[in-house]
Amino acid sequence: SAQQRLWFLAQMTPDNPVYNVPMAFRLSGSLNPIALERSLTAIVCRHEILRTTFPLRQMQPIQLISQSAQVALPVVDLSALPEPRKGITAEQLMSDEATQPFKLAEDPLVRGKLVRLAETEHILLVTTHHIAFDGWSFEIFCRELSELYEAFDAGRPSSLSDLPVQYVDFAVWQQDWLQDERLEAQLTYWRGQLSQPPSVLQLPGDRPRPAVETLRGACHHFALSRELTASLKGLSAEAGSTLFMTLLAAFDVLLYRYTGQDDLIVGTPIASRPQTQLEALIGPFINTLALRARLAPSMSFRDLLDQVKAVSLQAFAHQDLPFERLVEELKLGRSLSYSPLFQVMFSFQNTALPSPEFAGLLVRNVEVNTK
Repeated sequence: SAQQRLWFLAQMTPDNPVYNVPMAFRLSGSLNPIALERSLTAIVCRHEILRTTFPLRQMQPIQLISQSAQVALPVVDLSALPEPRKGITAEQLMSDEATQPFKLAEDPLVRGKLVRLAETEHILLVTTHHIAFDGWSFEIFCRELSELYEAFDAGRPSSLSDLPVQYVDFAVWQQDWLQDERLEAQLTYWRGQLSQPPSVLQLPGDRPRPAVETLRGACHHFALSRELTASLKGLSAEAGSTLFMTLLAAFDVLLYRYTGQDDLIVGTPIASRPQTQLEALIGPFINTLALRARLAPSMSFRDLLDQVKAVSLQAFAHQDLPFERLVEELKLGRSLSYSPLFQVMFSFQNTALPSPEFAGLLVRNVEVNTK
């Protein structure tokens, strides 16, 4: 179901790279490019979803799994360039690679490129698409790449055990499982929560909302102090809530103060891997929950937090309904100007961004500019 939504969005805005998933790692030390290329190929061989395309059959998209798993790792050598130009060229290469769109009906869903800065300095670029990859998949990818590279660099075969299921098995199970009473129980809850959704969130932007979303934006980074973080954790413990719930309640207050709207819906992504067999699979299992909050000037923050806690617990208990099915059920109109149901998301990730670990190499994540 997540794939259906991503495929549909790709048809609405073809050649848009917004759902590309770029990864870039700075590798310092003596690198074995052949072992690295073999490692990427082994991962694609291991996970069928990474060699899947989505052609049309009878006007409907299907998953078509290729038997070919070869991943080429071309090398772009910048080592002869002078230092300022080398950095600028590398940045542009990373941006170009990250924003090159995929043709879902025919392109392999994994691209690799190795940028050589010096004899012992490289940048590994790997780009995939959200239709085959989610945040949880990133950790799996890094772990398997580490294990495979160590084995191949030492001349050993892969030590990874075979996967008991593949993503296509989950897709079939999901379509079969969410039927009849199970489906109706999910729909009944969400109809009660989200009937008559509020109007579009009117954030006070410095420009009018365009007729068609550009999806262009930027990131702003800031850190909370240790003292504030400790206070937030203490408040969460007192209220019997999670840190996610406390921060979401604070975010609701922020939106209320900016917009004056007292009926808010905020989206939040969840991992959505209901069986342990799925925890080792790369694939787009992620689902989206729509969490509604109703605020009033007379409320205390603790009152709002209790409300957010109750809504969150119920939403997680009914997380099996795919978001796209919910949008269809509520008969929300589609617009190219804004997203249906909610226009703001709150994502709480409580783990550090992983990176591969290669013996004899220092590996660092590199931020890719996709603007």
